[in-house]
Amino acid sequence: QVQLMESGGGLVQAGGSLRLSCAISGIGDDIYTTTWYRQAPGKPREFVANINNGGGTSYGYSMKGRFTISRDNAKTTVYLQMNSLKPEDTGVYRCKLVRAGIYEFWGQGTQVTVSQ
Repeated sequence: QVQLMESGGGLVQAGGSLRLSCAISGIGDDIYTTTWYRQAPGKPREFVANINNGGGTSYGYSMKGRFTISRDNAKTTVYLQMNSLKPEDTGVYRCKLVRAGIYEFWGQGTQVTVSQ
């Protein structure tokens, strides 16, 4: 069974950095895409970044130039390096894996809080 577990969230001052991790288990050699989303209280879920099976990446508009998504060689951990953090980056960050373009799996999320 595929399981995702996020870690690395916390409290940071504006301008600081955090690196989130999404540990993936149970995926084997399947083809999949992993996506980071975030959600702030009272706001809709927002696309942050994703990385496809071939290593291609894409980013949400406000994240470009500040966030970097990557993964380890075994493709079992996906990272989100977040620099120049702003208070508006505050939210719960969750990773989602889509296997074979059909099956979705979500992690529980990790809280990121950016103070002024």
